[in-house]
Amino acid sequence: MSTETTASVSTHILDTSIGKPAEGVSISLAARTGLNGEWTALGGSATDADGRCKDLPALPEGTTHVRLDFETETYFSTKQGEDKQAEAQQDAPRVRDSGAFFPEVTITFAVNPGEHYHVPLLLNPFGYSVYRGS
Repeated sequence: MSTETTASVSTHILDTSIGKPAEGVSISLAARTGLNGEWTALGGSATDADGRCKDLPALPEGTTHVRLDFETETYFSTKQGEDKQAEAQQDAPRVRDSGAFFPEVTITFAVNPGEHYHVPLLLNPFGYSVYRGS
């Protein structure tokens, strides 16, 4: 929850290759103060059945930049994920030489005190997109 002196962050992931939420993706949250500040790991969580991560740690006062690290390789390398993808993408390669093309996705963005930032990740085996949601 944001306050007048802190920002807040939430996220969710949609696997666009199957048109469903991405469940079980680990997400780490880090923050820094100032463009050249040191990153401080704040903790993390994993997405639920709705692809949402509802319990990310609060941002410390003075945070100016946030980094979300999504561990996508495990999600895409699980048999369940491969089966879903193969069914949804008949023309996609069934076996990839090195697992996920993007083994992790890191999103860094600036924040202002008092504002909430919802940053969804639209994910598929060979690409991703992010945006500031509401």
